[in-house]
Amino acid sequence: MASWSEFAADEPRLADGIRVLMQQYGPGFGYLATVRADGGPRVHPVSPVITDEGLFCFVIDSPKRRDLERDGRYALHSFPPEESDDEAYVAGHARPVTDQARVARLADSVRAAPQVDWRLFEFTVDVAMLARRDQDGSLGPAGPAVQVWLDPQAADAAVGAAVSDQRSVRHCHRTAA
Repeated sequence: MASWSEFAADEPRLADGIRVLMQQYGPGFGYLATVRADGGPRVHPVSPVITDEGLFCFVIDSPKRRDLERDGRYALHSFPPEESDDEAYVAGHARPVTDQARVARLADSVRAAPQVDWRLFEFTVDVAMLARRDQDGSLGPAGPAVQVWLDPQAADAAVGAAVSDQRSVRHCHRTAA
């Protein structure tokens, strides 16, 4: 699980493109997908905070906070720009920030209301994606220009799981035939 800072150091242009889309309207704005207790998806509008320190989100007491506290998996998608269909996406794991000095510094920097019952989460980055389309929204002959970054540690685990899944699929086909 890479931090935003580690991802940005590895792929600075991709990280900058994602940051621009997430912050295109000033403060961050995107859609956060979490995992409900029954395993289904839940989507919420949020204001992500991207700094040199990391990718964060202040989350009020809500179903999305309970989802993150129970199962930290998340996906964050940018709000669509008015002039194009460009999109940015990151996914990984959310973890509560417990360092009170860090919480206070970030809360002060974005003017998070101290009287509100919120918690600060840091989002790690397992995968990051940026898709750019022509200004008229068309895909062009080759489709959108898509950049994808996978955390090498997460990618190794995913490749291992995919190989394992493929073995069981092959085994199922042999036994079913």
